Amino acid sequence: MKRFDWAALSRDERAAALARPARRREARVSEAVAAIFADVEREGFAAVARWAEKLDRRAPEAITLSARTVDAARAQVSREDLVALDVSVENVTRYHAATKPAAQRIEVRPGVVCTRVWRPIETCGLYVPGGTAPLFSTLIMLAAPAGAAGVKNRIAATPPNAQGGAEAAAHPMMIAAAAACGLDSLWLLGGAQAVAAMTYGAGMARADKIFGPGNAYVAEAKRYAAALPGGPAIDAPCGPSELMVVADDSADPALVAADLLSQAEHDEDAQVLFAAFSEDFIDAVTAEVGRQVAALPRAAIARAALSEARAFRVRSVDEAAAVANAYAPEHLSVQITEPARIVPLIDNAGAVFVGASSGETFGDYVCGPSHALPTDGAARAWSGVSVASFMKSFTVQELSAEGARSLADAAGRLARLEGLEAHARAADMRAVR
Repeated sequence: MKRFDWAALSRDERAAALARPARRREARVSEAVAAIFADVEREGFAAVARWAEKLDRRAPEAITLSARTVDAARAQVSREDLVALDVSVENVTRYHAATKPAAQRIEVRPGVVCTRVWRPIETCGLYVPGGTAPLFSTLIMLAAPAGAAGVKNRIAATPPNAQGGAEAAAHPMMIAAAAACGLDSLWLLGGAQAVAAMTYGAGMARADKIFGPGNAYVAEAKRYAAALPGGPAIDAPCGPSELMVVADDSADPALVAADLLSQAEHDEDAQVLFAAFSEDFIDAVTAEVGRQVAALPRAAIARAALSEARAFRVRSVDEAAAVANAYAPEHLSVQITEPARIVPLIDNAGAVFVGASSGETFGDYVCGPSHALPTDGAARAWSGVSVASFMKSFTVQELSAEGARSLADAAGRLARLEGLEAHARAADMRAVR
């Protein structure tokens, strides 16, 4: 784990210390994504199938979530597992239903009423990572808010397992989660080829907007899709996982280490860092990370991610907040005395977890807000997925004759100042009606 003294760093040194892993944007990633998209645009589903067989080692297939299929999947997991699943779906659904935006009617002046109304996006693509771990939690975090928004067509895709029949190729909890969120089917299709299929409508409905985190290839595929003329919108840049912890000497080094490892085990391209107020505490956390990682089933992945880990010594809460704002982490955990005092200082973060009890893991699974959050510094301008992410709004502007007369002169004058006479005359005509 690389160490830095924040106050001693120059501006350029700070930027270098906070840099994301370079392999997230390697040329080979963008080149591979461009090749996949070109093939799918030209050949449609045939290209999707060819790339899936090469990369997923399995032809793409949609599982229909019939009662028989769902019952068979649920029979493979314990009752306790299904209870935990229900807790997650219930909390995520409750949170997003409660935060669904409502119409706002504003009477700007007598006879001038403007209303912002919201409508669900018709077709949304939901990408669920599953290459090295079956992240059925992500399916919940996307499908439940999409359902709360009223999205008509929810297309979910996840990488298949390498063996078994169609049902066996998906983790039983993935099928159970999809059914619990009210999906009708689940595509066994991963990577950039899944994003390309959603983008071009190759074998499935064309997505108006694509959601979900993923590895470097998926993140690049979403960026590529959004840049296409007429391409789909995307939720946010959601790449490999990130966590920053701010901890003072009152924190438990073992707990800080556990939180760091919880994200490091996601992906070799994940990045974790922490800011602490003493070298002794950094030493303690580093020792705990080394002790705990050795016992993890995904130790190799975690160790690869830890090669890009960072530890910063800071001298104040203000300085810790400055590091966090400069990095703009996907997840920010605050484990200091009176942790709530740092929240007003934070401007850039996907989600903030306040206090030692507020483990980021709870946010991943059961708190309610979606864990699909902006990465790679995108939290400076992007928000995490919410029910509003699955909706769009427009305004309804209604003027009475009196309201039109009251605004006609101002509108006409402003139009003429811009040299737009037809605009002005359209306003003038309403002044005398």
